Amino acid sequence: MKIKRLALAINLGIIISVAAQANTTTLSIEERLALLEQRTLVAEKRAELAEQKAASLEGVLQKNSIFKQQTNTQPNQGQLAILATESSPENTTPHLIETNSQYGKLKLYGDVEFNTDISSKKGQLTSINTQSGKDKDFGDYDKWGINGRILIGLDGERVLDNKNYAGFTVQPLANIDGRVNLDDAAFFFGKKESWQMKLGRYEAYDMFPLNQDTFIEYSGNTANDTYSDGFGYIYMMKEGRGRTNSGGSMMFNTNYDNWYFETNFLIEDGTSIFTDSEYHGRKQTNKKNVVYVRPVIAWNKNNIKVAAALESNIVNNAYGYEDKNTGKFKDQSKRNGYGLTLGWDSLQDDPLNGLVVNWNTAYLDASAEKDFTTGANILWRRIQLGYIYAHNDIKSYALNYWSNVNNEVIFGPGKYDIHTIYSSYELPNILDMNNFKIYLGAYYSVIDAKDIDVKNSDKDRYGARARFKYLF
Repeated sequence: MKIKRLALAINLGIIISVAAQANTTTLSIEERLALLEQRTLVAEKRAELAEQKAASLEGVLQKNSIFKQQTNTQPNQGQLAILATESSPENTTPHLIETNSQYGKLKLYGDVEFNTDISSKKGQLTSINTQSGKDKDFGDYDKWGINGRILIGLDGERVLDNKNYAGFTVQPLANIDGRVNLDDAAFFFGKKESWQMKLGRYEAYDMFPLNQDTFIEYSGNTANDTYSDGFGYIYMMKEGRGRTNSGGSMMFNTNYDNWYFETNFLIEDGTSIFTDSEYHGRKQTNKKNVVYVRPVIAWNKNNIKVAAALESNIVNNAYGYEDKNTGKFKDQSKRNGYGLTLGWDSLQDDPLNGLVVNWNTAYLDASAEKDFTTGANILWRRIQLGYIYAHNDIKSYALNYWSNVNNEVIFGPGKYDIHTIYSSYELPNILDMNNFKIYLGAYYSVIDAKDIDVKNSDKDRYGARARFKYLF
């Protein structure tokens, strides 16, 4: 309004000036009136232009005022947008800190996982480890303790209008014992809803899902990095899945209709899956990295899921040992695995009474060893029960000592079965927070040796856990 009044005052000033000039000029009355009319028209046009400029300037000032108000209350593009609105009970997505810039979205998130455990010892199972020359004392006592970690995740992704995209994920872990580890660290690119290429540290398709596996340990062990001689081995199609501590992975996946296809390549030091690089009683010498190829084909429709896969090391003579009798190198790097999993999941259709059921089976054909594992689990109303059966057939086992009779290596092959049952229960919405849960879990595992004498104190394992899970 002030600008409009200013324009009107300018117009009046121009008219008065014209009138004054007309009085001082010696012209006829008609000429003076014509000149006055002409200059009046010019002044009106100038006033009209001034009003238009004033209105335009006022609009600009008004927009600037609104913009300042918005920048005081909303993040601009490239600024952090903290989504602090409390989620509804139906929305289980944790709160995120997210930024959106010209290079795509960046998300910061994480979770807390701390456990209080009561469990039996994790000692040897077969008496082969207690014979002469095998001085291994794992302790004969129950383990009580608190353990856990905090995960901080950072994900970045940029998606174009044509659905081309690229991104990364990194997830450092801070453990309660002071160690800092890494969960995932991967780079990926491709076309949304079509195909993807991924490189780095990650886990490929899960061919032996345990579902709500709050606390499961075994009379044996499983890969990766946990195969120990003299123990039962629970093979679960994990050797070529990824997250190795001695290499990296590359994966290509695509989907069509209800079908999903994936091929993962894992390159690593093959002896890393054995504790102290020892396999069947012999120290393994690494000559070259192994390359695991792990193709997966899966079909998913409605509530049904079916997946089949194999994993195989395709590098011969990657690692092995030198035969003391012949002096020749013995290849131990043959490892071919096969897996099948079937699943039913109706939780999305009925969150209260829906079921999640998994049946898994896996078979390993390795150097001087054949292992078979199968298991099933069912989840209903936050209660899970599961069972796993494993059969091991060790064809050859060399003790690390020499016979006093003929100075020859003594071999100790054997067969044994392992039975494991486990359960868990979820307590949701702790303190009315839908991102805070407590899981209660327990397991019992027993070994049944056929050809190896197992001491009674080494036949079973058991444990219970309370897990505190907080998402953010």
